[in-house]
Amino acid sequence: MRRALRILLPFAAAYAVLSRLATRLLGTPSSVGDVVIGPLHDDTAVDPSGSARSVQSVDLRMPTSAVAAIWSPMHLERLACTYWRFLSRCTLGLVRVEYTQSERFVVLVRRPLTLLAFGSPEYAMDEREGVVRWNIERGVLVARPGIDGDGHLEIFVRRTPTDDPAFTNLHIEIEVANYYPRIASALTQWAYAATQSRIHVIVTYGFLRSLAHLDLAESKVGSLVDITEVPAPSGPAPSERARAAA
Repeated sequence: MRRALRILLPFAAAYAVLSRLATRLLGTPSSVGDVVIGPLHDDTAVDPSGSARSVQSVDLRMPTSAVAAIWSPMHLERLACTYWRFLSRCTLGLVRVEYTQSERFVVLVRRPLTLLAFGSPEYAMDEREGVVRWNIERGVLVARPGIDGDGHLEIFVRRTPTDDPAFTNLHIEIEVANYYPRIASALTQWAYAATQSRIHVIVTYGFLRSLAHLDLAESKVGSLVDITEVPAPSGPAPSERARAAA
C-alpha cells in the first residue's frame, strides 16, 4: 500500500498543479477579434447533505449587431447543443451526448454506460434574458438522493447595453444545482472537489471562452423558431439565487 501511495503521490501532485494552472489560465481576461472576454468566475460549494451547487460565469463585450442576430429561441436551442458538442470535443469523443425526444444521455463512448441522464430541455426567453434548463434524472455520477430529484443543469444569458451603443454586454452563466455527486457520497467531498468538480470547472471555462467565436452548433431537434413560442424567464440568475441562499 505504501509503495502504491509513493507511486501515485507525484501524479496526484502534478494533477493538482496542472488543473489549478489550467483554471487560472482559462479564467484570464482576453479578446477574440471584436469580442472582449472578461474574467471568468467560479462559485462552487457542497452542503453537509452532499448536494452540490456550481456556477461559472463570464461577461462578453460583443458587437450589438452580432448579439441581435442570435437573440432568438432558435439560437438559444443551438447554444444548448453547442454545450454538448464542446463536451464531446474536449474529451476527444469519449464523452458523447445521445438524444431522444424526452431525454439527453451523457455517455462514455455509448450506452448503456450513462454518466448522466437529463430530461428534455426547458426554454424561456424574452428581449433581455434567455434560459435553458435540463433536469437531472439519474446516471453513474448521481448518488441515490439525486435520482429523479430537483437537480438541474442550466445555461443563463442576459444582454445589457454598454456606454457604446455599438457594443452589448452578454452575461453568461452555467449552473449545476441540487446535484448529488456519487463520488462525494462514496468517498469524500474533498475527493469530489479535487476531481470531478475541478474538471467540470475547467470544461465550463473552456466552453464559455469558446462562445466568443459565436460558432453555434446546429440543433439536433430544431423545434424553436420565434420568441413567442417560449415563456418569459422568471426569477433571478443562478448567481443571484446562490447569493440569496448564502
